[in-house]
Amino acid sequence: MSKQYNFYGWENAAVPALTDLYAGIRTPQDLYDALSEIWCADTCAPRMRSDWTPENKTLGQCSITAFLAQDIFGGEVRGILRPGGNYHCYNVVGDCVFDLTSEQFGAEVLDYADNPLQSREVHFAKEEKRLRYERLKADLRKFCN
Repeated sequence: MSKQYNFYGWENAAVPALTDLYAGIRTPQDLYDALSEIWCADTCAPRMRSDWTPENKTLGQCSITAFLAQDIFGGEVRGILRPGGNYHCYNVVGDCVFDLTSEQFGAEVLDYADNPLQSREVHFAKEEKRLRYERLKADLRKFCN
């Protein structure tokens, strides 16, 4: 793997896809490459949408991205408690930890140790978040096919 990435854990994100539903998505790096073409203001969390830019494309995309990555690679979605009480979501598959949306924090160093499990039921109780997740999934399917 010669390409360099900026998302947390990219160097060791060697977990294989568990599904072939998304053609060409075999690793978290493949998923990041595809989502980099798909993430947009409409998939960004509404409270952050006014700050979203193509240069900061991972802003407000964490939970929907982490649950989509879980669909593809399995494992758990964990959350880092942020100021204001929201959780920043990322993935843990076996001993591999990766965060496809960590770039939104710039130089801030996040603590990926011992964070609580995040559940779809809680996150997707917010209709807008469930709809953004469904859109991201549909857009990824279109992109891959």
